[in-house]
Amino acid sequence: MAVRVLVVDDSGFFRRRVTEMLEADSDISVIGDAENGKVAIEKVKELKPDVVTMDIEMPEMDGITATREIMQSTPTRIIMFSSLTTDGAKSTLDALDAGALDFLPKRFEEISSDREEAKKLLCERVKLLVKQPINLLTPSVAKKPLSKPAARRMPSTAKATSSAPDAATAPKTNKRGGIELVAIGTSTGGPVALQEVLTKIPADFPVPIILVQHMPGSFTPAFAQRLNDLCEITVKEAEDGEPLNNACAYLAPGGKQMLIEGRAGNPVIKITEADASQTYKPSVDITFSSIAKLYPNNTLAIILTGMGADGREGSRELKTSGSTVWAQDESSCVVYGMPSAVTEAGITDQEMTLVDVGPNIAQRV
Repeated sequence: MAVRVLVVDDSGFFRRRVTEMLEADSDISVIGDAENGKVAIEKVKELKPDVVTMDIEMPEMDGITATREIMQSTPTRIIMFSSLTTDGAKSTLDALDAGALDFLPKRFEEISSDREEAKKLLCERVKLLVKQPINLLTPSVAKKPLSKPAARRMPSTAKATSSAPDAATAPKTNKRGGIELVAIGTSTGGPVALQEVLTKIPADFPVPIILVQHMPGSFTPAFAQRLNDLCEITVKEAEDGEPLNNACAYLAPGGKQMLIEGRAGNPVIKITEADASQTYKPSVDITFSSIAKLYPNNTLAIILTGMGADGREGSRELKTSGSTVWAQDESSCVVYGMPSAVTEAGITDQEMTLVDVGPNIAQRV
């Protein structure tokens, strides 16, 4: 059965263009369109599409408000079209908080310089959302106000404290080595998932955290700032040559690759230009592989929601060297692709639901 899509945009030209691109794929059928968010809400109730492509800026009602109302009344898979600008990044992150599952550049040449390739990638993203098992209920963090905690304590080397998870969800310990670094890889659904996890990490967390989220370069500064405003620990976009500090999370810059180099006692971040041949920029595999060389049995690696299998080979290297690997479970994933790839390869020490990941990190480290 064809994937049924509703196209939402205030530009008639853009709606026709998206419709033509989607209907070039025989597995996709555009069942309707809407010129603003208010009309989109009614069309979703009437037509029950599998996927909605949503613009952000529209008259009558914007795409963020429409997404929030659709997710409350008729939960549906929504992909946002966004401009790759600082303002576009902030709006897209708001849309993801509201319940959108994915986003794509509105200028198709930013997806690919080849029009046919851009068309193919758009259709693939739409079909993958439907094919993958998807949890349409947004995590509780999406409903929290985006406000900074009242006070952020200065990081220290003291042991972190937290309420102990239930015995059924408590993490299995890896007796091969103590944890000196936490590394998290994610993709689709990751922005909201990382908010859920990192807001549970205490300010005196005793080790650094490495974050790899598939995201454009224009988005990562805004995303790092948003996480920093929400969390007790410090969160920042990683910079070339900077050392790793406890109670700080370093987000890989979009469009580049991040490696950890130096010595285990004196690690530094290396940011490199991504090769055109590399699918993921940043890549979880590339970052995790560099960590395996520096922290061979002292890393807690975690794979969260995302399409594809990025992170599987890097996690394999970490597991082989003696580190611990966790994966988010299927029931709490937006897309159970990356965690599934690691779990099915027999690499994970444990799977757990998203709300347990943060408390379990605090307890384990």
